[in-house]
Amino acid sequence: MFQNPDHPQRKTVETAPPGSVLVQDCRGDRTVASTGLILTTRLKVRAVVGMVSDGCVRDSGTIGKIGLPLFFCADASAPLNLAKHHAVDLNVPIACGSVAVYPGDIVVGDVDGVVIVPRHLAEEVAKDATEQELTEEFLSARVEGGAILRGTYPPNEDTLATFKE
Repeated sequence: MFQNPDHPQRKTVETAPPGSVLVQDCRGDRTVASTGLILTTRLKVRAVVGMVSDGCVRDSGTIGKIGLPLFFCADASAPLNLAKHHAVDLNVPIACGSVAVYPGDIVVGDVDGVVIVPRHLAEEVAKDATEQELTEEFLSARVEGGAILRGTYPPNEDTLATFKE
């Protein structure tokens, strides 16, 4: 299996479209790695913008330094993926971290974690998220400026009216 150049894991790394995020279903198994530095570096070189796994990765310290913009995994693990993980297909619905993930879903992540947004909800979620982000920036600035929490957070009607201005 390891010597097979057409192994599904390597095929996935070589065919993931630039700008995409590779999401792996490892069934939450933390006893072996789902990928390592060489495959992750190849993803970066191919302009894949991220990798998310509910399993572990090898070489996690080094991978963290290569600059893949969106990189999340459950933990670090030394054993090779083929000890337990056997890629069988690609670009199909999976579960990652107990969340359904479909090809074409939108993957959003930051230092706090990852959210999977079904493509058909992306516009609505983006609008609501933008409004929430702007509101929180406004409220944070008020608190930083000395405003007390009562009426500021959560915002009362007067605070919301000032925000809308």
